[in-house]
Amino acid sequence: MGWFLSYQVQSWNGRWSGRGATEWTQPELYVDMARSLERAGFDYLMFEDGSFVSDAYGSSMDYALRTARLAPKHDPIPLVAAVAAQTRNIGLIATVTTTFYPPFLAARLFSTLDHLSAGRIGANLVTSHNVRTAQNYGLREQIEHDERYAMADEWVEVCNRLWASWEPDAVRADPDAGIYADHTKVHPIDFEGKYFRSRGPLTTIPGPQGRPVLCQAGGSAAGKEFGAKHADTIIAQVTTVEEMKAYREDVSALAVAAGRRPEDVKVLFICSFALTDSAEQAAELRRAQSAAVAANVEANLAMMSFASGQDFSRFDLDAPVPRVQTNAAKSTLAWLTEGHPEGTTLREIASRPLPVLSFTGTPDAVAAEMGELVAESGADGYLVSGRVDRRFIAEIADGLAPELRRRGLIRDGYAFPTLRENLLAF
Repeated sequence: MGWFLSYQVQSWNGRWSGRGATEWTQPELYVDMARSLERAGFDYLMFEDGSFVSDAYGSSMDYALRTARLAPKHDPIPLVAAVAAQTRNIGLIATVTTTFYPPFLAARLFSTLDHLSAGRIGANLVTSHNVRTAQNYGLREQIEHDERYAMADEWVEVCNRLWASWEPDAVRADPDAGIYADHTKVHPIDFEGKYFRSRGPLTTIPGPQGRPVLCQAGGSAAGKEFGAKHADTIIAQVTTVEEMKAYREDVSALAVAAGRRPEDVKVLFICSFALTDSAEQAAELRRAQSAAVAANVEANLAMMSFASGQDFSRFDLDAPVPRVQTNAAKSTLAWLTEGHPEGTTLREIASRPLPVLSFTGTPDAVAAEMGELVAESGADGYLVSGRVDRRFIAEIADGLAPELRRRGLIRDGYAFPTLRENLLAF
């Protein structure tokens, strides 16, 4: 189990938001959350990130900033260090863009975090989909989608070489011999590729994990191939058990083709939850959810604009779904706009829930359904996505998790000190 988290405004205008409008910038909310999830047996918190304020919808930043759904965002990496200092077991995965972070900077940063977390750190590798991100980092246009993944492949190679530039026993710390580190076991990498160049060695000593856990989220062909080749855990977005099974099978086949064991790549599917006290409440809640989504067309149009970089406010809601081209988040846009019956209107698409697995019901019923889907699909687990307020955190950590544990579906403790070992153990 994991949790998909953004270091942004959380629940700020809801019934259970508390001081959410102001406390989201401080570490206490996230420390409380991580401790609750650690008690519940979660494997990791994954801190999502993005480097732009979306102005696609309505050709303005108005929606993103007025609703605080997509911005502002703070840099999650310092927050990860703060949370690591207050937790003992849960893994902490921070997002880094392979397109704009130099490999040496990233390798050094995550090696340091691996030490600060005692081996619980991971890097979520993204290629940054939006042209505004590219412009923020000094480019006029975004690099083509598949070329960004080619860059990412080389980026990982450089980082791996840097993380291996110190042999495991290079640090002697021998006061009698007067030697802290043996220079013969620390090596320049002298890498020169198509996209990156780095001399090395890394200035940091080897971390507890050797290299941090690598995480990846990508539904395109290039994204899945990249994840199967490099990632220790992949997060995926689907809506049905059939899609779960197909995705897991694709990743397994690609992992074998890359010379890896499929079981070494843990695939978690993003999902939302609405937990109730009874089956009757669950039925009523499902009706309310459908009505709420249908009434929130603007939010879905804004998300489609965010994913594509195209302004969906300019299209006729009652005309068929437009076909748009994008160099941004291709798989996300495809999930939203393709595969629908001919004549499906934009209003119909924007009146549906976003394409993630959705669980509604009592903790007992939801836990049973989650177990059935994993057994049928071959998936490894789930990534919770939802509001971050203390009530919802408690519903998951103290309501759902005990039911999962009763079925043997979630860990009852951490057998190892590092994130990678714990991922592979369950």
